[in-house]
Amino acid sequence: MKEFYNVIEDKSTGLYKEKGSKFIAVALPVDSVERAMDALADIRKEYHDARHHCYAYRIGIEGEEYRLNDDGEPSGTAGKPIYGQLLSFDVTNILVVVVRYFGGTKLGVSGLIRAYKSATIDALQQASVKRKTVVDVYELLFPYEMMNTVMKWIKDEKVEIRERDFNLDCKIVFSVKKSRSGSFEKKFSKTNKLKIKYLRTE
Repeated sequence: MKEFYNVIEDKSTGLYKEKGSKFIAVALPVDSVERAMDALADIRKEYHDARHHCYAYRIGIEGEEYRLNDDGEPSGTAGKPIYGQLLSFDVTNILVVVVRYFGGTKLGVSGLIRAYKSATIDALQQASVKRKTVVDVYELLFPYEMMNTVMKWIKDEKVEIRERDFNLDCKIVFSVKKSRSGSFEKKFSKTNKLKIKYLRTE
């Protein structure tokens, strides 16, 4: 698995015009298929008078969940060039929708491919891209009397604490670099009073 991956931080837009047709690209950060579909529905409402709402998304650290859609354009002329730019810019957890307003003149297959690609490039060039480190997130349960020992370990290992709940039974949710998580998990699992549970990778 990768140690790093790229995401966009906020919504960005791009524009391409040719022979009266207008192609508006909207790039959005999304972290699930459900959110991608909700965002697509919102864009369709916003640009309800457009002829086509073509899109592609990539989700997951490796971009393992993806989809592309031509929305009525000739096969391979819209979704594929949009998706191709997501790969080219090496971004994931992203949805790009390109909205087309038809100008009355057909552009042909090559013209459509160029238009959808160019609009997507413009949107991605306007985006603020952030490089993220792949981390594993864990939950650690321990008795209160081990508080000082656990907190010293946490400090020494320089992990990020996400949540903390200190009562008679204490809980810490923390994240650690994927590349270090194996040795870290082994260290905690050796102590009987500690219970460590893997939650997710992000």
